[in-house]
Amino acid sequence: MGRMWMFDWTYLLALAGLALTMLASAGVNNTFGQYNKVRSSSGLTGRDAAEKVLHSLGIFDVAIERVSGSLTDHYDPRTRTLRLSDTTYASPSVAAISVAAHECGHAGQHKDHYAPLVLRSSLVPAANIGSSLAWPVFLAGLIFSIRILTSAGIILFSLAVLFQLITLPVEFDASARALKVLEEDRILPPEELEGGRKVLRAAALTYVAALASSMLQLLRLILLSQSRSRRD
Repeated sequence: MGRMWMFDWTYLLALAGLALTMLASAGVNNTFGQYNKVRSSSGLTGRDAAEKVLHSLGIFDVAIERVSGSLTDHYDPRTRTLRLSDTTYASPSVAAISVAAHECGHAGQHKDHYAPLVLRSSLVPAANIGSSLAWPVFLAGLIFSIRILTSAGIILFSLAVLFQLITLPVEFDASARALKVLEEDRILPPEELEGGRKVLRAAALTYVAALASSMLQLLRLILLSQSRSRRD
């Protein structure tokens, strides 16, 4: 057993996934930091821009609140509340306006019953169970040579991967909605809009990296399961 873990080359898959997520995280932090120093010529804060974008999308019943932290911005469909982080809410930067508009894009998806968002929301319970139980179940099956448990662990982890896969169109569409309003309503002029586009592109890459990392982990589970089956 010790030999299998000590010389397990599949650790390289986990390390590759970790490297991808770290690179993507560093990229979004650097890009946000760069454009968070660029003040928008409109003088609008993230909160001001969010209100304008929401109204442009025909949304007038979503509350806008401040939440602590950096890049903790999110839209809560349960309470119809847009929460903007400390780095976004009162900042008049290109980055803050772009991030706030992106979250408004999610509110627009909620209003339009955007299919991938509806599907993702329905998968939340299964994805949470899958991400929390996959490894314990899989390892139990691996240690005690119970194939049905290793298979169950792989299926549970697949639910989390499916959730992340469906997240991609949701995030890309929210950014597309945001950029469209920012451009059409002239909230950001062309030169600033390009900066906003870079911020949102960097943010989207974090979801791509997370999916790639999870897929590598899933591949690792499958390879470990097959290896154990051959040993048995």
